[in-house]
Amino acid sequence: MKVAVKYGAFEQEPVVDERGELLGQSAGLTLIRRLLKLFPDAILIGSQTRRGQGFDMMPLEFIDAENTLVINMDVIDSIAVWQTLHSSGAEPKLMNFEWKNPSVYHHRINFAAMGLSFAMFPTFCNSARTAAEVREVVRKWTIQPLAEKAKIAWVNLGVHVERVQPRVSSDVPVVLYPAISMDSRKQPEKFLEIVDRVAKKTPIHVEARLHESHLVSKLAMNLSLRDYAWVGPLTSTREAYWDALARTTAFLATANEESYGLEYVEAMLAGAIGIFPDRPWARALVPQNYPYFYNDSPTAENLLVRAVTAPEDCRRELDRLVEGGSFADWIRGAHNDDDFEKAIVGTVKEWFGA
Repeated sequence: MKVAVKYGAFEQEPVVDERGELLGQSAGLTLIRRLLKLFPDAILIGSQTRRGQGFDMMPLEFIDAENTLVINMDVIDSIAVWQTLHSSGAEPKLMNFEWKNPSVYHHRINFAAMGLSFAMFPTFCNSARTAAEVREVVRKWTIQPLAEKAKIAWVNLGVHVERVQPRVSSDVPVVLYPAISMDSRKQPEKFLEIVDRVAKKTPIHVEARLHESHLVSKLAMNLSLRDYAWVGPLTSTREAYWDALARTTAFLATANEESYGLEYVEAMLAGAIGIFPDRPWARALVPQNYPYFYNDSPTAENLLVRAVTAPEDCRRELDRLVEGGSFADWIRGAHNDDDFEKAIVGTVKEWFGA
């Protein structure tokens, strides 16, 4: 049985460039790369039939529904995907891959569509928190006979721990805006408010690498006007991304919700000190008694000042938190992408017998 990955139904930009390479380093594209590498001869569903760099792309209508499992990353349209596949007369094999919070949607029609999708098709989630939201959507937005049969599994996405680069010292501490968008749920206004106050107390250099659609947003432009800040596009390669993390001193998270928090985990693995809002999604990423949580802006400001003025003291404090004396090793163990790969392959075998 082959595997086909569907992504991009609700994206405005192309996924593959003219050379047949996947475009960009966003979370969605990174997941596609992992799935295409994980399943031999996997197909990327797209608008045309063509050969990519290490994969084939073809339209959904051309998929062999009898012998192909479709992993749908656009879960809200799984019913339509099933109907297209079923038009060939085959019984489609379809699995949802929920890698975002269902709560990113707000309209009741979207929740109803997701509820039916989660109830009708097995759903694999990128974290325990996402799985909990999926179960809640099923409970609230579908009838009981369907809800009772819902298949939901999850594992943390994890990070590619071998990509970490040796730390590089910088003359001025580097503070990362840990997101690629200026979406309201990331609360970029709060980030800007806090780093403005920190910059008045101690020298910092803020870096924000954004998706091109957010580079021209008002908030991005406001941040770029600060003499302590640099705002630019996403790195062109994963190697450049990890090189940048190796010289990052700290990051300030301000998001209301996250489905997992991959960029935060990668930054902490690279040695950056994470300042988090005291929310369940953030608590799920770190060991018990992690000290750098805040409930208000003044506390966040004080924590960030300490992180950039005494980073080695902060890292030693984190090392003392965990058994074995290495916070980085704890992150490696708790967020290793090997666990994700084993879990999703095992779940596909369990649900679809292949």
